[in-house]
Amino acid sequence: MSTIKQAVAGTFKSADTEEWLDIHFTRPLGYLWAVFFAKLHIHPNVVTILSIVLGVAAACFFAPDDLGLNVIGILLLIWANLYDSADGQLARMTGQKTRLGRILDGFAGDVWFFCIYFAICWRLQGQAMPFTDRHWGVWIWLLCAFTGFICHGDQCKLADYYRNIHLFFLKGKEGSELDGSATVAADWRKASWRREPVWKVFLFFYGRYTQSQERMTPRFQTLRKALSERSARGEALPEAVRADFLAGSRPLMKWANILTFNTRAIVLYLSLLIGEPLVYLLFEIFVLGGLFLYMRAKHEALCRRILEQLNRQANA
Repeated sequence: MSTIKQAVAGTFKSADTEEWLDIHFTRPLGYLWAVFFAKLHIHPNVVTILSIVLGVAAACFFAPDDLGLNVIGILLLIWANLYDSADGQLARMTGQKTRLGRILDGFAGDVWFFCIYFAICWRLQGQAMPFTDRHWGVWIWLLCAFTGFICHGDQCKLADYYRNIHLFFLKGKEGSELDGSATVAADWRKASWRREPVWKVFLFFYGRYTQSQERMTPRFQTLRKALSERSARGEALPEAVRADFLAGSRPLMKWANILTFNTRAIVLYLSLLIGEPLVYLLFEIFVLGGLFLYMRAKHEALCRRILEQLNRQANA
């Protein structure tokens, strides 16, 4: 392995949670940007803000039904994604990992896609619905609201949560960004509106984000509580149990990755290139929606099995 490849690999969260496209394209180019920003002593959060600007600009080029402008938008979104990779790599390279950075990183993707849905609505509202002579009008806004806030939002939240759960079992607390709503709520109460209003607002929305993740994963919450009680008693997680969980979780990581950025972005690009952004919305609702339900059922079953295993060992 070359020195560059080793350096790039050193910025991965883990081999289990990295996608092929990220390993061979996004991470290497993001690493070069991270090295560039490190030499300029630019903070990772500034890079995240730059990615937000690029992502919003990309969405503006998706609104017109113009192939040339759409291609510019695609290139801008690819650039934004490189910065989204670079900010995390830069944070790990320079030891500047912070919870604010993690929250801001997740917020960046939300802003990109909010603007992209807005652009799609703006583009399609005056066009005819498929197989009819009626214009979309307000209906495309309702469809995008459902797709973005319900489908896309839950898919990304769950995928992010499952990847951090996997990292927690793989690397422990220090190697994961697994948060709990109770901890976030406690930090929100400690924060001062007068001294740190922006941080308090971030924590408010981050708390709602973690609460939503916990509501979608009741079996894992039961398992997490059992593990927390074991830790309070000074009992370590048995290595066999940890290995069993990782063996069950590892195959789900490829589905979690599909629910994040790359796959949906590729489908978005293709739908724009053929002039049919509606295809992207239908893909999110039906294909990614079905995958979301499958992954959730498999992960909850895994957590139930691991919990039963722990209970049997405790009663033996």
